Amino acid sequence: MRKLLCVLLLLAYPLPAHATYSIVARDPKTGELGVAVQSHWFAVGALVTWAEPGVGAVATQANIDPGYGPRALALLRAGKSAREALAELLAKDTEREVRQVALVDARGNVAAHTGKDTIPFAGHQTGTGFSVQANIMANEKVWPAMARAYRETKGPLAERLLAALDAAQAAGGDVRGKQSAAILIVGPDKVEEAWRGVRLNLRVDDAREPLTELRRLYKLARAYERANQGDALTAKKGL
Repeated sequence: MRKLLCVLLLLAYPLPAHATYSIVARDPKTGELGVAVQSHWFAVGALVTWAEPGVGAVATQANIDPGYGPRALALLRAGKSAREALAELLAKDTEREVRQVALVDARGNVAAHTGKDTIPFAGHQTGTGFSVQANIMANEKVWPAMARAYRETKGPLAERLLAALDAAQAAGGDVRGKQSAAILIVGPDKVEEAWRGVRLNLRVDDAREPLTELRRLYKLARAYERANQGDALTAKKGL
């Protein structure tokens, strides 16, 4: 009955509703900034995930305004904290109560918002250097499960972000199912050309098992990274 009600609400809503779970985080050891997401929506990574080296990471979802991504990064770049940037964005948005958005800045400050009219189950949880958020979920266990998985997983930031997505799905996930996923990680330092600071940028736009495919691509990306490191060492030694 709950799932049927959510579907009916989706049909009645005036704006495109992105049932989504995501995480934004800063790695305290490396300073890397990242965002990862899964949704029953085509090419979710093109709309939800935003990050800039040495500036911050943003997830914008629910009745989505993709402009929150670049606008939030511009505010962070100008010296605003995550909380200050989010407050400014929300103050200018008359539809803020149907938005869900989370930010982490280069200092690890986090801020998140789940509008009171966001389609349930919806909510967020923040912790040291991270925020998890979800909307139109099967139950209220999804985002706490994400937070727990992120805290308990060891290893690189990418592994911790992917673990949070897997935990969300295991806890019930998107009430509508699965379709696309993405992960974006950038470096800790500002660079003149932001693209040079991108450490990982993977998207699965349409798949039966998007999280499985995202992990496959991540393993492939790691293999290519090691191959490139080997080539660089070989070139340096003149072999």
